[in-house]
Amino acid sequence: MMCRRQWLEGMLVVLGVAGTRRTALAAPAELALPADAPVHTVNFESRGIEDWTIVAGRWAIEETADASSRRKVLVQRATRNEFNVVVAPGSYADVDVSVKFKPISGREDASGGIVVRFSDGKYYVARANALEGNFRLYTYDRGRRQIATASVKTPALGQWHALRLVAVGDHMQAWLDGALLLDHVDARFKAGRVGLWTKADSITAFDDLTIRGKTLAGQRSPRVLSASPSRWPVPTAYGATEILSKNR
Repeated sequence: MMCRRQWLEGMLVVLGVAGTRRTALAAPAELALPADAPVHTVNFESRGIEDWTIVAGRWAIEETADASSRRKVLVQRATRNEFNVVVAPGSYADVDVSVKFKPISGREDASGGIVVRFSDGKYYVARANALEGNFRLYTYDRGRRQIATASVKTPALGQWHALRLVAVGDHMQAWLDGALLLDHVDARFKAGRVGLWTKADSITAFDDLTIRGKTLAGQRSPRVLSASPSRWPVPTAYGATEILSKNR
Protein backbone atom coordinates (compact mmCIF):
# COMPACT_ATOMS: atom_id res chain seq x y z
CA MET A 1 0.00 0.00 0.00
CA MET A 2 1.27 3.49 -0.85
CA CYS A 3 2.38 5.32 2.26
CA ARG A 4 0.99 8.75 3.08
CA ARG A 5 4.31 10.45 2.26
CA GLN A 6 4.49 8.88 -1.21
CA TRP A 7 0.88 9.88 -1.87
CA LEU A 8 1.57 13.51 -0.89
CA GLU A 9 4.71 13.65 -3.03
CA GLY A 10 2.74 12.33 -5.99
CA MET A 11 0.02 14.91 -5.54
CA LEU A 12 2.59 17.72 -5.37
CA VAL A 13 4.06 16.58 -8.68
CA VAL A 14 0.61 16.55 -10.30
CA LEU A 15 -0.21 19.97 -8.92
CA GLY A 16 3.14 21.31 -10.05
CA VAL A 17 2.54 20.13 -13.62
CA ALA A 18 -0.96 21.59 -13.61
CA GLY A 19 0.38 24.89 -12.30
CA THR A 20 2.99 24.98 -15.06
CA ARG A 21 0.31 24.41 -17.66
CA ARG A 22 -1.83 27.24 -16.28
CA THR A 23 1.14 29.60 -16.46
CA ALA A 24 1.81 28.67 -20.09
CA LEU A 25 -1.84 29.18 -21.03
CA ALA A 26 -1.93 32.51 -19.18
CA ALA A 27 0.31 34.17 -21.81
CA PRO A 28 -2.14 35.08 -24.61
CA ALA A 29 -1.14 36.01 -28.13
CA GLU A 30 -1.18 39.77 -28.61
CA LEU A 31 -4.09 41.22 -30.55
CA ALA A 32 -3.15 42.81 -33.86
CA LEU A 33 -4.82 45.20 -36.26
CA PRO A 34 -4.17 45.02 -40.02
CA ALA A 35 -0.70 46.21 -40.96
CA ASP A 36 -2.15 49.03 -43.06
CA ALA A 37 -4.37 50.44 -40.28
CA PRO A 38 -4.06 54.26 -40.20
CA VAL A 39 -2.13 55.81 -37.32
CA HIS A 40 -3.08 59.17 -35.77
CA THR A 41 -0.53 60.70 -33.39
CA VAL A 42 -1.58 63.44 -30.97
CA ASN A 43 1.00 65.21 -28.80
CA PHE A 44 -0.92 68.44 -28.03
CA GLU A 45 2.04 70.56 -29.05
CA SER A 46 0.56 72.71 -31.79
CA ARG A 47 -3.21 72.61 -31.32
CA GLY A 48 -5.78 72.43 -28.55
CA ILE A 49 -8.79 70.16 -28.16
CA GLU A 50 -11.37 72.44 -29.77
CA ASP A 51 -12.80 69.61 -31.89
CA TRP A 52 -12.94 67.15 -28.97
CA THR A 53 -15.94 66.66 -26.69
CA ILE A 54 -15.59 67.25 -22.95
CA VAL A 55 -18.05 64.87 -21.32
CA ALA A 56 -17.06 65.83 -17.78
CA GLY A 57 -14.08 67.53 -16.20
CA ARG A 58 -11.80 70.52 -16.74
CA TRP A 59 -9.42 69.63 -19.53
CA ALA A 60 -6.85 72.04 -20.96
CA ILE A 61 -3.48 72.16 -22.70
CA GLU A 62 -0.69 73.27 -20.38
CA GLU A 63 3.04 73.78 -20.67
CA THR A 64 5.26 71.67 -18.44
CA ALA A 65 8.99 71.27 -18.04
CA ASP A 66 8.85 67.47 -18.04
CA ALA A 67 6.45 66.73 -20.91
CA SER A 68 6.81 63.24 -22.30
CA SER A 69 7.54 64.62 -25.77
CA ARG A 70 7.98 68.40 -26.08
CA ARG A 71 6.48 71.12 -23.87
CA LYS A 72 2.69 70.85 -23.90
CA VAL A 73 0.40 68.23 -22.39
CA LEU A 74 -3.32 67.74 -21.77
CA VAL A 75 -4.22 68.11 -18.08
CA GLN A 76 -7.44 67.32 -16.23
CA ARG A 77 -7.95 69.47 -13.09
CA ALA A 78 -11.59 69.03 -11.99
CA THR A 79 -11.83 67.50 -8.51
CA ARG A 80 -15.57 67.26 -7.79
CA ASN A 81 -16.81 64.78 -10.41
CA GLU A 82 -17.22 61.06 -10.07
CA PHE A 83 -15.46 60.56 -13.42
CA ASN A 84 -13.85 62.96 -15.90
CA VAL A 85 -13.95 62.05 -19.59
CA VAL A 86 -12.91 63.73 -22.83
CA VAL A 87 -13.30 62.08 -26.25
CA ALA A 88 -11.64 62.73 -29.60
CA PRO A 89 -13.54 62.96 -32.89
CA GLY A 90 -13.95 59.81 -34.95
CA SER A 91 -15.56 56.45 -34.25
CA TYR A 92 -13.76 53.12 -34.30
CA ALA A 93 -14.67 49.46 -33.97
CA ASP A 94 -11.25 47.78 -33.87
CA VAL A 95 -8.64 50.14 -32.40
CA ASP A 96 -5.21 50.22 -30.73
CA VAL A 97 -4.74 53.20 -28.38
CA SER A 98 -1.68 54.19 -26.38
CA VAL A 99 -0.89 57.22 -24.23
CA LYS A 100 1.55 58.46 -21.60
CA PHE A 101 0.00 59.67 -18.34
CA LYS A 102 1.38 61.31 -15.22
CA PRO A 103 -0.71 61.24 -12.01
CA ILE A 104 0.06 64.63 -10.45
CA SER A 105 -2.06 64.58 -7.31
CA GLY A 106 -5.18 63.22 -5.65
CA ARG A 107 -6.21 62.15 -2.15
CA GLU A 108 -9.22 60.01 -3.07
CA ASP A 109 -7.83 58.89 -6.45
CA ALA A 110 -4.81 59.55 -8.65
CA SER A 111 -5.66 57.77 -11.87
CA GLY A 112 -5.43 57.91 -15.63
CA GLY A 113 -7.19 55.80 -18.22
CA ILE A 114 -7.94 55.14 -21.89
CA VAL A 115 -11.55 55.09 -23.09
CA VAL A 116 -12.65 53.14 -26.18
CA ARG A 117 -16.01 52.60 -27.91
CA PHE A 118 -17.59 55.63 -26.24
CA SER A 119 -21.17 56.03 -27.49
CA ASP A 120 -24.24 57.49 -25.77
CA GLY A 121 -22.34 57.68 -22.46
CA LYS A 122 -21.34 53.99 -22.56
CA TYR A 123 -17.73 52.88 -22.87
CA TYR A 124 -14.83 50.66 -21.86
CA VAL A 125 -11.95 52.10 -19.82
CA ALA A 126 -8.59 50.66 -18.79
CA ARG A 127 -7.12 52.58 -15.87
CA ALA A 128 -4.17 52.66 -13.51
CA ASN A 129 -4.13 54.41 -10.12
CA ALA A 130 -1.11 55.78 -8.24
CA LEU A 131 -2.90 55.09 -4.93
CA GLU A 132 -3.64 51.41 -5.62
CA GLY A 133 -1.64 48.37 -6.66
CA ASN A 134 -3.99 47.24 -9.40
CA PHE A 135 -4.67 47.73 -13.11
CA ARG A 136 -8.30 47.36 -14.19
CA LEU A 137 -10.68 47.21 -17.12
CA TYR A 138 -14.22 48.52 -16.62
CA THR A 139 -17.43 48.98 -18.53
CA TYR A 140 -19.53 52.08 -17.93
CA ASP A 141 -23.28 52.19 -18.59
CA ARG A 142 -25.01 54.42 -16.03
CA GLY A 143 -22.59 52.92 -13.54
CA ARG A 144 -19.13 51.38 -13.51
CA ARG A 145 -18.55 47.60 -13.55
CA GLN A 146 -15.16 45.93 -13.20
CA ILE A 147 -14.60 43.15 -15.72
CA ALA A 148 -10.86 42.43 -15.41
CA THR A 149 -8.09 43.24 -12.92
CA ALA A 150 -4.40 42.56 -12.30
CA SER A 151 -2.16 43.21 -9.31
CA VAL A 152 0.74 45.55 -10.12
CA LYS A 153 3.40 47.62 -8.46
CA THR A 154 1.67 50.91 -7.64
CA PRO A 155 2.48 53.47 -10.37
CA ALA A 156 4.62 56.26 -8.97
CA LEU A 157 2.97 59.62 -8.38
CA GLY A 158 4.54 62.46 -10.37
CA GLN A 159 6.11 60.18 -12.98
CA TRP A 160 5.15 59.33 -16.56
CA HIS A 161 3.68 55.89 -17.25
CA ALA A 162 2.55 54.16 -20.45
CA LEU A 163 -0.97 52.86 -21.03
CA ARG A 164 -2.24 50.86 -24.00
CA LEU A 165 -5.66 49.37 -24.78
CA VAL A 166 -6.45 47.25 -27.85
CA ALA A 167 -9.97 46.19 -28.87
CA VAL A 168 -10.51 43.77 -31.76
CA GLY A 169 -14.03 42.41 -32.09
CA ASP A 170 -15.13 41.36 -28.61
CA HIS A 171 -11.55 40.78 -27.43
CA MET A 172 -9.60 43.38 -25.43
CA GLN A 173 -6.06 43.56 -24.06
CA ALA A 174 -4.45 46.23 -21.89
CA TRP A 175 -0.84 47.09 -21.04
CA LEU A 176 0.75 49.15 -18.26
CA ASP A 177 4.34 50.31 -18.70
CA GLY A 178 4.91 47.84 -21.51
CA ALA A 179 3.52 44.75 -19.76
CA LEU A 180 0.45 42.95 -21.11
CA LEU A 181 -1.64 42.48 -17.95
CA LEU A 182 -5.31 42.22 -18.96
CA ASP A 183 -6.89 39.92 -21.53
CA HIS A 184 -10.69 39.83 -21.63
CA VAL A 185 -13.66 39.09 -23.88
CA ASP A 186 -16.78 41.27 -23.69
CA ALA A 187 -19.35 41.92 -26.42
CA ARG A 188 -21.31 44.79 -24.85
CA PHE A 189 -20.10 47.73 -26.92
CA LYS A 190 -19.24 47.41 -30.62
CA ALA A 191 -17.87 50.79 -31.68
CA GLY A 192 -17.43 54.38 -30.59
CA ARG A 193 -15.02 57.20 -29.87
CA VAL A 194 -11.62 57.13 -28.18
CA GLY A 195 -10.91 59.25 -25.12
CA LEU A 196 -9.10 59.84 -21.85
CA TRP A 197 -10.35 59.38 -18.30
CA THR A 198 -9.70 60.25 -14.66
CA LYS A 199 -11.66 59.70 -11.48
CA ALA A 200 -12.73 61.94 -8.58
CA ASP A 201 -9.99 64.37 -7.47
CA SER A 202 -7.28 63.03 -9.77
CA ILE A 203 -5.21 65.77 -11.37
CA THR A 204 -3.52 63.99 -14.26
CA ALA A 205 -1.45 64.93 -17.33
CA PHE A 206 -1.58 63.08 -20.67
CA ASP A 207 0.79 63.15 -23.64
CA ASP A 208 1.77 61.22 -26.78
CA LEU A 209 -1.68 59.86 -27.60
CA THR A 210 -1.62 57.43 -30.54
CA ILE A 211 -4.77 56.00 -32.12
CA ARG A 212 -4.33 53.20 -34.63
CA GLY A 213 -7.39 52.05 -36.53
CA LYS A 214 -9.75 52.83 -39.36
CA THR A 215 -12.53 55.27 -38.59
CA LEU A 216 -16.04 54.14 -39.43
CA ALA A 217 -17.77 55.55 -42.50
CA GLY A 218 -18.90 59.13 -42.06
CA GLN A 219 -16.68 59.72 -39.01
CA ARG A 220 -13.74 62.10 -38.68
CA SER A 221 -10.44 60.98 -37.22
CA PRO A 222 -8.52 63.29 -34.85
CA ARG A 223 -6.32 65.82 -36.57
CA VAL A 224 -2.67 64.89 -36.43
CA LEU A 225 -1.55 67.33 -33.78
CA SER A 226 2.13 66.53 -34.16
CA ALA A 227 2.24 68.37 -37.49
CA SER A 228 4.62 71.26 -38.01
CA PRO A 229 3.64 74.26 -35.82
CA SER A 230 3.53 76.44 -38.94
CA ARG A 231 0.57 74.43 -40.22
CA TRP A 232 -1.76 75.34 -37.36
CA PRO A 233 -2.07 78.72 -35.62
CA VAL A 234 -1.15 78.27 -31.97
CA PRO A 235 -3.48 80.18 -29.63
CA THR A 236 -1.90 82.20 -26.85
CA ALA A 237 -4.20 80.52 -24.33
CA TYR A 238 -6.30 77.41 -24.39
CA GLY A 239 -9.82 77.47 -23.03
CA ALA A 240 -10.82 75.04 -20.31
CA THR A 241 -14.34 73.98 -19.56
CA GLU A 242 -15.52 72.13 -16.51
CA ILE A 243 -18.69 70.11 -16.91
CA LEU A 244 -19.92 68.60 -13.69
CA SER A 245 -20.99 65.00 -13.86
CA LYS A 246 -24.59 64.20 -12.94
CA ASN A 247 -23.24 61.44 -10.68
CA ARG A 248 -21.39 63.46 -8.06
